[in-house]
Order: sequence, then structure tokens, then C-alpha cells
Amino acid sequence: MKCDLDQFRKIKTPFYWYDLGLLNQTLAVVKKESQRYGYHVHYAVKANANERILKTIRSYGFGADCVSGNEVLASLNAGFNPNELVFAGVGKSDDEIKIGLTNNIYCFNVESIPELEIINEFAAAASKIASVALRINPNVNASTHHYITTGLEENKFGINMWEMEDVLKALEALPNIKLIGLHFHIGSQITDLQAFKGLCIRVNEIQQWFFAHHIIVDHINVGGGLGVNYTDPEKELMPDFATYFQVFHDLLEVRPKQTVHFELGRALVAQCGSLISKVLYIKKGVKTNFAIVDAGMTELIRPALYQAVHKIENLTSSLPEAKYDVVGPICESSDFFAKALMLPETKRGDLLSIRSAGAYGEVMSSEYNLRTKAVAYYSE
Repeated sequence: MKCDLDQFRKIKTPFYWYDLGLLNQTLAVVKKESQRYGYHVHYAVKANANERILKTIRSYGFGADCVSGNEVLASLNAGFNPNELVFAGVGKSDDEIKIGLTNNIYCFNVESIPELEIINEFAAAASKIASVALRINPNVNASTHHYITTGLEENKFGINMWEMEDVLKALEALPNIKLIGLHFHIGSQITDLQAFKGLCIRVNEIQQWFFAHHIIVDHINVGGGLGVNYTDPEKELMPDFATYFQVFHDLLEVRPKQTVHFELGRALVAQCGSLISKVLYIKKGVKTNFAIVDAGMTELIRPALYQAVHKIENLTSSLPEAKYDVVGPICESSDFFAKALMLPETKRGDLLSIRSAGAYGEVMSSEYNLRTKAVAYYSE
């Protein structure tokens, strides 16, 4: 991580620090490796909706994957082409559907028959044809945290294959709906590529089912979910995109003229961001000491929500190591970043860097306890 301590000491903590040089390197690799096979990449805006991050990603020609009406609007405001914008989500509101229709987005990723019926109703009222992809639950286990697994029948997401005959019947009665794609997403923070191999095999089976029903859609959207190295980010500043895309090239059976779409978020932005926090107090404990910092679950909720691990560095100490629980100031017992962590001896005023916070950090921040939202800064 690019770090200018003299500059950091002048900035009010906590703050988010984005390495735009690393972000650009990552985006260049993704563009190169995806274009090798003619793949379309849509950035998953939910990972980080910071305007400067969005505009940087848009400059590489990627599309946007949105899960709310405001994400649609933010993407359009950042310059994303509506023809490269897809809108997913199990609970799109009436107003959000109208935003998509008004702005002529590329595709709604639809998750139920009732949603198809409502989109058809609003499209008819607007004298438009809504292009949709069916989000199908492939029942593939991503072997990740149970809160971020989305591809099993027990999850709320997607349409199950045993419902598909009813879905096709419903589509016949919806004249303002045009089926153009099939959409899949099995989960997040997936580091074992075997899960994606399993997805390809399942998509091939589902495609065969549709082919038997005389349906060949324009595109297949395999979602995202590629994970990053949280424990040792310097060892792997970006995922192995070449192998990732090659898995789909080797195993996914694409019909003539079909395009393949991806929705990558975390893999693009996680490693370029860090949360910088100042140590407020060192408090003696029974089994460990507490390093109480001025950032908390309001700035990075992943450890509290997912028991997630982020690498933490003391930027201002090179003393021998001691054991600390790194905790925030929020009035919740779950407000901690690490327990029993070995750090250089830490004192009041030291600056800590919580790494890999570029995804699901700033975008999930809150004003709980009436906290002031942290500001973002950038290095080129």
C-alpha cells in the first residue's frame, strides 16, 4: 500500500485511503483477460459506490451491475452506458423498476414470477418492452460464509429449476417482457475455483434444458463472487484473473452468438482500499491488552457481520510485538477488528492500517451512535 506518513498525520482519522494506481493496474488486467474471450464485465456497484472509484472503473469500458435504483442512478451519473447496465435484486420496488425502464437499461435480472408480472405491467404503461434475464438458482455450494452464499435452494435468491415450467407459461402471457438471458450467482468471496467449475457444469445442464424447450437466450450471466486474499494482501494484490476467466472458457458451453457476462465487485476494488485509524487508548486486560481505535464497525462492518479477517498494520511503530485486541469505540461488543493480534508495541496516537477495505467498507458505513462519516482520500 502506498503510504505517506507525513500526509497521514495531517488527516483527521478515521479515513479511507485508496491506491488508484493499484486499482488501475487491476482494471487493466481484468480488461485484458476478459477481452481475450470476448467476455463482458459489469462492475458490482454494491462493493464500492464511491464516485471517483466508479468513474475510474467506467473509464475502462466496463458495465455496471446494480442492486438498487440509486445504484442505477449513481452508475449513470458516473458515465456508465445504460446499454451495459444490469439490475438485479430479489426485492425491486415499483419506483426502482420505473427507474430502470425510464433509463432503458440493458437488462433486469428477475428473481420471481410476481416480479416478471410487475415489470410487464409497468413496461406496458410506458409503452416499452423490458429485457430480462432469469436469475436461476443453480443449487451450487460456493463453500463460503453462509451469509454470502446465494446459490442454494435454501437461499432467498433466484428461481428454482422446478419452477421453470410455470415461469415459461407466465412469460407467454407477458407481452411487454423479452427474455434475453439467464443469470447465475452462487456467492461471494470464493477462492476455490472448483466452485466455478461446478457452476459451469450446472449452467451447461440448465442450458440444455432450455434448448430442449426450443429456447436459446442472447446471453449467459455467470455473476461474480471471485474472492481476494485478506490475510496477506501484499502476496496477492489482485486475484488470478487469467485462470478465473479461463475456467469459463474451458468449461462453459456457449451457444452460437451467445455472449457471456460477469459481475465482479470485490475482486476489482478490495485491495486498493485501506481504513486508516488512530489509537485512542491502550487498556490493560486479563489475557490481552486492548488497542482502542477511533474507527469501528461504523466504518468497516465486515468483522462484526461476517467474522471477517483483515490484515492490520501499525504504520508508526517498529517496537517488539505484543498481543492486542483491536477494538472500536462503538457501544457494541461485536465492535472489534481483531482479537489476540500480534502487533508492534502500540501506544496512543499510533496509526493503524486495516487493509483490503476497498470493498464493503465505505459503502456499508453508517452513522450509528451519530458518528460522522469517514472521508476518502486517494493516491495516484
